[in-house]
Amino acid sequence: MTTKEKLTYLLDATGLSQEKLAQRLDVSFATLNSWINERSVPHKKKQEKIDEMYRLLTGDRQIPAQILQRRKDEIYKLRQKVPNIITKIIERDDIYKEFILSLTYNTNRIEGSTLSEPETAAILFNNAIIPNKDLVEHLEAKNHQTALEFLFSYIKKDLLINEEIILKLHSILMNGIRSDAGNYRNHSVRIVGANIPTANYLKVPELIKELINEVQAEAEDVIKQAAIVHSRFEQIHPFSDGNGRIGRLLVHAQMLKADLPPVIINQFYKRLYYAYLNKCQRIGDSTLLEEFFCDGLLAAYRIIGK
Repeated sequence: MTTKEKLTYLLDATGLSQEKLAQRLDVSFATLNSWINERSVPHKKKQEKIDEMYRLLTGDRQIPAQILQRRKDEIYKLRQKVPNIITKIIERDDIYKEFILSLTYNTNRIEGSTLSEPETAAILFNNAIIPNKDLVEHLEAKNHQTALEFLFSYIKKDLLINEEIILKLHSILMNGIRSDAGNYRNHSVRIVGANIPTANYLKVPELIKELINEVQAEAEDVIKQAAIVHSRFEQIHPFSDGNGRIGRLLVHAQMLKADLPPVIINQFYKRLYYAYLNKCQRIGDSTLLEEFFCDGLLAAYRIIGK
């Protein structure tokens, strides 16, 4: 791939302007524009920086096992310092609301919502109606809030993650939006933008039961377990709509059961998240998705530490 093609991809994948990307690469706007229009070529160090950014966003890189383990060790040490995480979230109203807002805003933006974070907050906490925004976007925000509140309460009771909870979460998430809320799909689907086959809809109930067995199995490394389960859930694609949001709610449930916070999957890194998820599904390499979850867990601990 040429430098021009890589730079064009970086602009599209990050949503940055040429000016902002130039700042990230520590060059002038004119220099970046010259590279894009192939009037000049980057020096070696700048080319290496472009290549690294490209590898990062496409998942075309490796993370050494010892570095990944250090990231996980950092998370597990925080778990020892901040035990009983679900109680801390529920009992602190400011922390509780920040998680509700951050998780709802980011997960819906990943799925295409046009609501800003302040607009999402107004809908969630003030029951506001945002002018010129679709009713469905309002329902998606409120429904996700209700699903999270239900999930937090469910985990607080120390109940098992099972098939019933997945169906219940979907019924809440799609309430008033889809007539098949709380039911598996009865037709074939494909994942848009990914060359990944989904499960035959007739096998969905059986595959979800098998997946739940994995979720309920005791795991020494819950971050790896959650990454693998998430990739399989999304490939099964059990519902007509809402698979991404339910899959992320399942990740939160796994983490909370392991006394870790929900994973903040920032919508700004949507392309990166999809690239790592796709790599796990294609070749079974979950390491980059695990690292991504570590970043999301650290972001969650920063909310708790405020």
